[in-house]
Amino acid sequence: MEPEHASVSGPKRSHRPRRSHREVADELRARIRSGELPPGQRMPTQAELADEFGVERGAVRQALRILQSERLLTNISKGAPATVAAVPVPLGPAAGPAVPPQPTMVTLAPRIATAFAARHVQIDALCLTSVSLTMAIGEPLRQIHAGQLEPAKIDVRVLLPSRNIDLAFPAPVDPADGDLLHRRWLAQRNAQGLVLRQNLLALRTTHGIDVDVSFRALPFTPPVKLYLLNAAEALFAYYTLGRREREIEQEHVQTYDADGTRSMLFSFAPGAGRRDAAFVEQSHLWFDALWDTISSELVLTA
Repeated sequence: MEPEHASVSGPKRSHRPRRSHREVADELRARIRSGELPPGQRMPTQAELADEFGVERGAVRQALRILQSERLLTNISKGAPATVAAVPVPLGPAAGPAVPPQPTMVTLAPRIATAFAARHVQIDALCLTSVSLTMAIGEPLRQIHAGQLEPAKIDVRVLLPSRNIDLAFPAPVDPADGDLLHRRWLAQRNAQGLVLRQNLLALRTTHGIDVDVSFRALPFTPPVKLYLLNAAEALFAYYTLGRREREIEQEHVQTYDADGTRSMLFSFAPGAGRRDAAFVEQSHLWFDALWDTISSELVLTA
């Protein structure tokens, strides 16, 4: 039997008691985390999963959407089986003042999951597209759906570059590619912001959590990214530019750009000493000043 068509658990179990969509999601999540369902493997069809778990297809679709929101599955549609994500959000070691800087996607997910253990979660972010933040939010979402985290209120504020400015980066090597590159960045900014907002706002319905997600636009390209977590930690990274080739609308475009998911995050926490405490405090003051003064309304469109 070809791997992409293999059953997730061997023989069908048609006589099992009917399960909820969350129980189906929990079982599939466990198989992905354990490696039983490796990255890149195609899942059985929704009909096959419904038969295996003894549930309606609607419950299967709900379970798959939960796993997609946690970035464990991709390509969910009515016409084809979903695929286990090629690069699931890592659960790397906790960051902190005593830990050397690590790539964003190693550090951010576990630190945000830790922040979500608070009853009132407060996250402020300044970034280029919110890709890293959207990916990192998947881990606390998983834990909320699994009943491991139970925040009562979530406030998220995100500062992103305005669509109306000439970005410092990503920048085209050939100026003639400027409009093409700007359209790609704008589409990515809006798509990631919409996913982030929708995934968080869904917690109002599924878990009764008071959620507020706000975006504002900056009149400049931020050369750094900053995440402020519950007034207790600041994560800071530089966007380091390099020459890269991007395929945009079936064209290969040479750009000067940064891979924000690989940017090295430095962690600052008040408990680490006076310098760290001052950095966290000043970072909050800086973010609030940008939010309250020169930023403007940002409307995300699909």
